[in-house]
Amino acid sequence: MLTMNGLSGLLDALDASPWGATTGRARREAAASRRPLYTPEERLRRDATPWTLVQGVLAPIQFAVFLVSLGLVLNFLMTGQGLAVATASVVVKTGLLYTIMVTGCVWEKVVFGRYLFAPAFFWEDVFSMLVLALHTAYLAAVLTGFGDGQGQMLLALAAYAAYVVNAAQFLLKLRAARLDEARSHTGLAA
Repeated sequence: MLTMNGLSGLLDALDASPWGATTGRARREAAASRRPLYTPEERLRRDATPWTLVQGVLAPIQFAVFLVSLGLVLNFLMTGQGLAVATASVVVKTGLLYTIMVTGCVWEKVVFGRYLFAPAFFWEDVFSMLVLALHTAYLAAVLTGFGDGQGQMLLALAAYAAYVVNAAQFLLKLRAARLDEARSHTGLAA
């Protein structure tokens, strides 16, 4: 009986194409040669530090606050009612963002030896700076009275859109880390 691995090996043996994509060879080679997200030492430090748990608790709390706040912001933009509660919700969301950013920097220092822009999380950190800048711009607008409520809430929506992209980046990294660990456990068992 021909298994998937056997079929894959047969296709690779018969593949005379200079383009590995014709049989999926390029994708398998890229996956095999990709550096894991964590080295074994980094994984040990990640698992040993309490900052991993802090991040794991703060992230879903921040997301829940984001969802509530998004509803309040959209309600204000549609009805013109509830500016104060929408503003308070964005301020709370921003406070949580600052908290998760600071604790995330400490986590990154413990795991990777640097507070920001570790190679494994470089692009997530770059985009996090945009998220932080937009949330900070919102706070500055509210504190200085710059713009009206609608303009401030539109700025909050821009900050929230960037946050959603950044959250997706981190979820993809979490998935990649889990796949790496599954591969390493499979490799150890073989």
